[in-house]
Amino acid sequence: MTHHDGIPRRGFLAGAGLAGAAGLAPAASADPRPPLGPRDLSGDELLLVPDAVLLPDGIAADHAVLVAGGRFADIGPTERITAAHPGKTPLRLPGHLLMPGFVDAHHHLTQSFGKAQAFGQPSEIFKQIWEPLEHTLDEHSAYVAAKLAALEALRGGFTTVADAGTRAPVDTGVLAAATRDAGIRCVLGKVCSDGTGGPEHLARFEHTPLVHPSLAIPVPEDATDDVLARTAALCEEAGAVFQIHVNEHLAAVERSLKSVGRRPMQHLGHLGALGPRTLCAHATLLTPDEMRLVAGTGTALSYNPVASAWKGNAVAHAAMWAAMGIRFGTGTDGTRGDGFRLADAAETAQRLAFGLHTGDSACGAGQLWLDHATTRGADALGLGGITGAVAAGQAADFLLVDLAVPELTPSWDLPWELVRLAGRDQITAVVVDGRLRLWRGWPTDWDGPALVRQATEVGRDVVRRAPLKRVDPTP
Repeated sequence: MTHHDGIPRRGFLAGAGLAGAAGLAPAASADPRPPLGPRDLSGDELLLVPDAVLLPDGIAADHAVLVAGGRFADIGPTERITAAHPGKTPLRLPGHLLMPGFVDAHHHLTQSFGKAQAFGQPSEIFKQIWEPLEHTLDEHSAYVAAKLAALEALRGGFTTVADAGTRAPVDTGVLAAATRDAGIRCVLGKVCSDGTGGPEHLARFEHTPLVHPSLAIPVPEDATDDVLARTAALCEEAGAVFQIHVNEHLAAVERSLKSVGRRPMQHLGHLGALGPRTLCAHATLLTPDEMRLVAGTGTALSYNPVASAWKGNAVAHAAMWAAMGIRFGTGTDGTRGDGFRLADAAETAQRLAFGLHTGDSACGAGQLWLDHATTRGADALGLGGITGAVAAGQAADFLLVDLAVPELTPSWDLPWELVRLAGRDQITAVVVDGRLRLWRGWPTDWDGPALVRQATEVGRDVVRRAPLKRVDPTP
């Protein structure tokens, strides 16, 4: 039996829900699949045969994936792949989708202790909440905060996060250690608003596994025009990403108009600071001319829909970006580390902010938001040749997602269903660089619950000491 998404449904999927429909009690063992455990994914070489694979051109059935040396070594029809590698035993994964890990194109790893402190607050809360919180961190608490954020991200299916640079008075090596120890890939930003430390940071982590160095200036007004231009040029020369928040809040746009006579995005363009290696976060307040500027320079954006809902002035017109060919990925902004909920928010925000007014009932459809949450998100971070897709030669950063759940039964259009119906509780395994990192939500080689307990104590102490300034604080 094959539905129009191209996936042949095996018995347990095609017949799911039939017993309930007939009014019969479920069997003692309702899942006929053979037991699967973390040891099955512990080898250096794996020949995986899931029910479906999310490839760059869509969902494919009857495909096998060979993982070797931390990379996808071979991908193709099961019969061909198994015949080409006769010495390897196929690991059957019935009821599972193998898909690329989610890419978080915008995160703040050292803000994990204070997420709820931002709820109900006006825009530009970085001045009242995030800066005081991060300034209170020391090396130990910054490490715990970053590792906690990395664990939450992994649990939500993210295999890559882009940290936009911390204001904590700690060495960036602390964050590198936290993400490395957690097992997540990280684009690691260093704030260099004063114009110093950039080359050293890029050279220091150039060859560090799972760490991709990046330079960051929080907002254009934090640095001089010369520093903005030089930082962007330095990243372009080094093949690194220059991260900056642009056109996020109305107050910042108006300050820029009053101080330099241009909106922030226009000013970066005037300075020559836009280009393929510049990643502008949020960009919720772009004029048509600014969108054309971004598209023409090849600049990448991060679309952060949950941040718009929680603390923003507007929703970025990401559907328009897609139509204009603007490069962008989706980002959490450190709100919640759940890849499926982020994809849902990305589509929902477009539907509510723009689709309802124009009668656009699809707003790009499911596949568009999956693409920007994975493959196109990696491209926005300058990692398009490294991660973000199940493709030969790329890093084996992937998820095994359980499809045999009530929410996806019966399945008719899997990309749409993954965006609107799937959840992180369906993620059986998270693999980064070919190595199993999480199994059913928890690390396999370090103590996740112990970190949570530690973060509870450390985080409460940090928030108690931080001079936070909440508007209408709640108990």
